[in-house]
Amino acid sequence: MRGRIITSDHRVFELPALLRWNLTYTGSVPCDSYTVTCVYDRTMAEPLHLAAGFLALDEDGRLLLRGIVDEYAVELTASGLTVTICGRGYAARLVDNESRPVTYQGATLAEIIRCHVTPYGITAAEIAPVSASSVYTVASGTSQWKVLESFCRTYGGFAPRFRRDGLLVAAPERDDGRRIIIGADSPVLSCTLREDHYGVLTEVLVIDKTRNASYSVKNQDMIARGGQCRRVVYTPGQSTWAAMRYTGEYQIQRSREEELTIEVELAGCFLAFPGDVVRLRLEALGIDGEYRVAEAENQASPEAGEVSTLTLRERI
Repeated sequence: MRGRIITSDHRVFELPALLRWNLTYTGSVPCDSYTVTCVYDRTMAEPLHLAAGFLALDEDGRLLLRGIVDEYAVELTASGLTVTICGRGYAARLVDNESRPVTYQGATLAEIIRCHVTPYGITAAEIAPVSASSVYTVASGTSQWKVLESFCRTYGGFAPRFRRDGLLVAAPERDDGRRIIIGADSPVLSCTLREDHYGVLTEVLVIDKTRNASYSVKNQDMIARGGQCRRVVYTPGQSTWAAMRYTGEYQIQRSREEELTIEVELAGCFLAFPGDVVRLRLEALGIDGEYRVAEAENQASPEAGEVSTLTLRERI
């Protein structure tokens, strides 16, 4: 893998050969992130001081990650002089900036992106034709990412995400990711299955205070397993029964997203990315099913070689 720095005055600086690196993909928040280490010399002082962007490329020049530079550290040890550069993907530009309070009447997703995303140098590759069915209010101190994510989830039923090239996709996720099989013949180094019931909702009571109406949505599967966790959600006035039911089901679905997590560590890098589907067959753990890749960490070092850690979750 190769690394390039882009300075604030738009110069491109090619880094020396990387000694070790770590690229983690989420496509969302927490942001994609990277850490790279290479040999340092004093001619790098100015470009590092002005470093604003980072590009990770494979040996053929294909883009692996576009991000921002958060930090660098130069270190002198018995092994020599090195610099380590750390940063995050483009979602960080929205996470780091807050919105002023504003109220929209019948806003569209395109309008939200124009006001809360585009000013931060982010381009949208895809925008779904979503509009608000009610007043959309942005509270003071809300991050620009939260403004975008809340609008997409509330009125579109999906989460926005970033591609590896830094472009925003504000549209429902299509089932067009790669399909990968991991089984007994795969280079599995370790596998951990974790089931966490904390925070998984068993009931959501949706209340329309204006009409003094309520609607209860229950998670029968978790109730049958002895769970007991209720939330009360208030909706804007004049909500329809369909909207109230959807709100309750949406809250329960969100709470289930991280209930089951499988972490698989494999030899090799860039084996899968968020959005891909993994058919996992590990008889020793009793696992045989399809899961979505939620996070993919790729790291390389002289000590361990190249290793990928995939975080898998249920396809809900």
